[in-house]
Amino acid sequence: MQIEYYEKAGKIAGEVREDVRNKNWVGHTVEEICQYVESEIIKKGAKCAFPVNTSINEIAAHYTAEPNDPKTISDTDLVKIDLGAQINGYIADTAVTVNYNPKYDTLVQTAENALQGAMSMIKSGIKSKDVGRSIQKTITDVGFKPIANLSGHSLDQYTIHAGKTVPNTWTIGSFTFSENEAFACEPFVTTHEGLGYVRNGKIKNIFALVSRKKTKDEDANKLLEYIWTNFNMLPFALRWILKEWEEKEARKLLEFLEKKKAVHSYPILVEANGEPVAQAEHTFIPTTTGVNVTTMV
Repeated sequence: MQIEYYEKAGKIAGEVREDVRNKNWVGHTVEEICQYVESEIIKKGAKCAFPVNTSINEIAAHYTAEPNDPKTISDTDLVKIDLGAQINGYIADTAVTVNYNPKYDTLVQTAENALQGAMSMIKSGIKSKDVGRSIQKTITDVGFKPIANLSGHSLDQYTIHAGKTVPNTWTIGSFTFSENEAFACEPFVTTHEGLGYVRNGKIKNIFALVSRKKTKDEDANKLLEYIWTNFNMLPFALRWILKEWEEKEARKLLEFLEKKKAVHSYPILVEANGEPVAQAEHTFIPTTTGVNVTTMV
């Protein structure tokens, strides 16, 4: 039963998120955070649904540790730790903002409040645009801005973005939530000085398979098969394939596969005015009477 898998993955992801929330990461590298979180997910009986994102300050999403990444958390940093667990391809996606700068306490709390407000109104029959309106109102009432071009998403087996969008603002297009379908809701909040949009940054260290179509390069085909066998269509990190390939060779092969459109990369997403961003996220399944928040602990 897929609901059972969603719930099991959600319990594991939620427990790891709360563990992460309560740890002091100051002085630790992003690589230490990623390795710790990913190993905890595995230790508890799930697989990673995607590489842990450790996005600092104005980086809103998609930063995961590079191999031997020296980037270290300081006591002025705002760190979005976005993690995913999967059981048989059924995903739990959740995030927490760990904050060491009192200046941003309200920003972090606003993201949490927007998420809780959204969860309290979800049930089958509710329209997605009304959830977006609720999130936007919670954020703008405090004087902050939602990130309009980031949103939650529907989930499916081995598919992290399954086609439907859970908006963080009121939108014209909309769908109606139906029961027994899984979604992630993830408000992103920036300051009044922020533009309220993200742009692509230069760093790309998260990838996913697009096509299993063979190339004319034997080494590239071996990597394609390795990706499919180990990660299916889910995102993976460069550092995840270094047990089998030297870093230089892995980068070269991934670049080749990207050019062949067999692999897709996820650039980091940066707040367009360089302002800090906070995030909160749960995975949920609507029911006729309310909502099953699978990542709630």
